[in-house]
Amino acid sequence: MKALTEKQKSMLDYIEDFIEQEGMAPTVYEIADFFSIKTSTVFAHLRALQRKSQITRTSKARSISVKGSRNKTKHMSFLLPIPLLGRINAGSPADNLEYKEGEVFINPSIVSSKDSKNVFALKVHGQSMRDLGIYEDDIIIVEKVDNVNPGDIVVALVQEETTVKSYFPLRGGRVELRPANHDFNTQVYPDAHVNIQGKVVGLQREY
Repeated sequence: MKALTEKQKSMLDYIEDFIEQEGMAPTVYEIADFFSIKTSTVFAHLRALQRKSQITRTSKARSISVKGSRNKTKHMSFLLPIPLLGRINAGSPADNLEYKEGEVFINPSIVSSKDSKNVFALKVHGQSMRDLGIYEDDIIIVEKVDNVNPGDIVVALVQEETTVKSYFPLRGGRVELRPANHDFNTQVYPDAHVNIQGKVVGLQREY
């Protein structure tokens, strides 16, 4: 097998660092923007990295995964264990989730809190956030925060049911919970009926 070129090494370093810092893989467009190259060039490098067994990827957004850590100083002891609280609907609101199914481990750098009581994970059910790279069975990392900004992806409790959507406050005391899939309708509720459980800060995907 041929060795990696310098450009391939640089791209692999960027992908691994991005995943470590953001908790999810970069998109092809983010890679192209970082290196100031065309997306077609990114695809060519990714195919080469796949042939050389450095990464795996699918046609889904943010599906790049580095095969093993190349930084031998990284250990599980540096990771933050957080509870996996079950599934959340990325379509219509689903029943509230309060039970623990297990644990997932995240890099603490993707959250502002180092207390696992303020961070939790949920497995996604549904495709309403597909266009933002959140798919069925993805695990989203959620941090409890005091405030969210328009456009943030949030976990919202709506009349004792839970959903994941983009958050947009409206005039007249209303809140828009917007999907990222044209097959789903935007949901608008009175502000008093929407309780933000946390902000989505990362994503994990199994292959």
